[in-house]
Amino acid sequence: MLFNNLNKGLNEAGCDEAGRGCLSGPVYAAAVILPENFRSDLLNDSKKLSEKLRFQLRPLIEKEALCWAVASCDNHEIDEANILNASFLAMHRALDQLSIRPEYIIVDGNRFKPYRDINYTTIIKGDGKYLSIAAASVLAKTYRDDFMIALHEQYPEYGWFQNKGYPTAFHREAIIKYGITPFHRKSFKFAGHQFTLDFL
Repeated sequence: MLFNNLNKGLNEAGCDEAGRGCLSGPVYAAAVILPENFRSDLLNDSKKLSEKLRFQLRPLIEKEALCWAVASCDNHEIDEANILNASFLAMHRALDQLSIRPEYIIVDGNRFKPYRDINYTTIIKGDGKYLSIAAASVLAKTYRDDFMIALHEQYPEYGWFQNKGYPTAFHREAIIKYGITPFHRKSFKFAGHQFTLDFL
């Protein structure tokens, strides 16, 4: 059972991102403020949910949330700022779009850049502990998946409808065979080492 809020009585926004470990496409982030009485036995860290269940939960989250927003940074912004900073920027863009100003922010992970003058807490594996972060993880993941599936129509060789831009063997072999697209990140982290696509 996930907790509702870290701070009771506050409009608390949960934030999470999707796509940090990908070789192609944008990084997406979402911010969600849920009502204090929100409950869901199904909602969890999006990585622990089936694709079908994530897409079933999305309209429920969007209907029940006090407000929500999704934003992204494209692969060029990622290459320029690095993936960590681009993830923070995408979260800030999502927070910018909320119709209710959050009084507190909780973020999945262990790092975040301050947003305006709003206090925040980073929570390792927060998407498996707090409903608002789990909701943000579902929105970020499903909207990013939609983008990559649509992009697959332009570049079917890379299997993005299935791997969503992650470094699967199929995807890496396609890069070696076909080269990179305008949507590939030219620098990325994989297995803890820095690689570059410039040589391909």
